[in-house]
Amino acid sequence: MAERNRLHRSELAVPGSNTRMLEKAPTAGADLVFLDLEDAVAPDDKDQSRKNVIEALNDLDWSGCAVSVRINGLDTQYCYRDIVDVVEQAGDKLDTILIPKVGSPSDILFVSTMLEQIEAAKKIKPINIHILIETALGMANVESIAQTCPERLEAMVFGVADYAAYTRARTVVIGGLNPDYPGDQWHFALSRMNVACRSYGLRAIDGPFGDFSDPDGFVDSAKRAAALGIEGKWAIHPSQIALANEVFSPTEDEVNKARRIVEELRKAEAQGKGAASLDGKMIDAASERMANNVIAVAEAIAAKS
Repeated sequence: MAERNRLHRSELAVPGSNTRMLEKAPTAGADLVFLDLEDAVAPDDKDQSRKNVIEALNDLDWSGCAVSVRINGLDTQYCYRDIVDVVEQAGDKLDTILIPKVGSPSDILFVSTMLEQIEAAKKIKPINIHILIETALGMANVESIAQTCPERLEAMVFGVADYAAYTRARTVVIGGLNPDYPGDQWHFALSRMNVACRSYGLRAIDGPFGDFSDPDGFVDSAKRAAALGIEGKWAIHPSQIALANEVFSPTEDEVNKARRIVEELRKAEAQGKGAASLDGKMIDAASERMANNVIAVAEAIAAKS
């Protein structure tokens, strides 16, 4: 079964062509690191980058974070070799494979079938799947995609840059807001993806914010996503890791209040009541479910620490 309890507050993108960044990635502080063979790697560097990633997976200590590899698109000549070489040579080190530009359930089934065969041949544990929703077709099919391969599919990521290109949206910076739009132009897409994820037990992750010299812009973007229920965000630069970890971690006050909500409802339950009051506000079973979400994240953070 796909892992449902892994922390995804920060996901660091590391180009497979950059050996210096690969060496530093395991200790950068991200919850997950994905080694990129796709957009961050030039065509002439694809083969060497694949070798770099395999070497990094085998030689570095990834015990402090989860590790993933973003393969090239299924419509490229690089994809099958990414899957075969990486999984055959380093699959026992991998937590997930990240599939870009997923447009339909068949994209996931193709990768899952290849993984199943290689895992059987190499006698390695099943590798989970993360996917990028970053095309108009992917968003149009997001509900059916979310139901595909539940034994492997773990998370969806909103790929805002390609999504903007595919939908012809006007934007001034990757993941940033267009001042001509009255509000958050990515709200609908993020919300729709999140609902699809939560309907079928998947994790929902926000993608990149391109201007890494603008920490305030990154934080604002992350907070908008968190308000919708998104549980983490990409970091395309190490400076964004701590920002993401902070935004997507509940504060001490939030955790304390969540525990108080559960405590007060237990008291009400003992008295035969279905609701209670806390700080002058009504709380009920829905309040407890929200509180338990906060507590679960806090406990996962404590366990990692």
